[in-house]
Amino acid sequence: MTKKTPSNTFWKNVRIFILRTVVFLFSFSILSVILLKWLPVRYTPLMFVRYVENIADGNYRNTREWVSIDDISEDVIMAVIAAEDNKFMEHFGIDLNAIKEAMKHNKENNTVRGGSTITQQTAKNVYLLPSRTWSRKALEAYFSILMEIFWSKKRIMEVYLNVIEVGDGLYGIETAAKKYFRKSASELTGYEAAQIASILPNPRKFKIDKPTTELKRKQTKIRSRMRGMKRPIKWE
Repeated sequence: MTKKTPSNTFWKNVRIFILRTVVFLFSFSILSVILLKWLPVRYTPLMFVRYVENIADGNYRNTREWVSIDDISEDVIMAVIAAEDNKFMEHFGIDLNAIKEAMKHNKENNTVRGGSTITQQTAKNVYLLPSRTWSRKALEAYFSILMEIFWSKKRIMEVYLNVIEVGDGLYGIETAAKKYFRKSASELTGYEAAQIASILPNPRKFKIDKPTTELKRKQTKIRSRMRGMKRPIKWE
């Protein structure tokens, strides 16, 4: 009969603690995704980080406004799909071809292109801090799969459009519509939607009111893709 020692008991308790923690986190992550299938996402880790950064700079602006996807112009949805993820309706959260193309582009050029889908960007915004680590990418993929399992494509798009950063201290498509065009998201035209989509996912670098040549080219490409997309959008 093996005699228990204090050391053996300690490591057994450590293993039990780790196992319980993993089970708790796994269960909590699933529960949170299920709940957010219906609840609006009022605050995200990125909003918190930006708020702290802005306070340090003396800027206290943190403007966001939740709006139903039924009150968002279809042109907006078309524009962000054209700009960020043209296979959004087809993939299951991760687009391996887009990742391969991005890796090839980054290897051959000095610019950096991301391969994240709209689902991945939503997962990153809702659950994770902004960082570029493999562990964060793994969590991003994990939450993306959960979202695709428990949410509809329409819900993913709704959350995405309500939590995206659209300026310094500005979040959500309704905020963008009022800030840049003095109208609601339901009234945005295709051209205006393309302008907003063109500054994603880096709205602090690109400015709608001061478009660079690069930004204008992107807007033209978005509008061209939008013209080739089928309407109306058929959600599941």
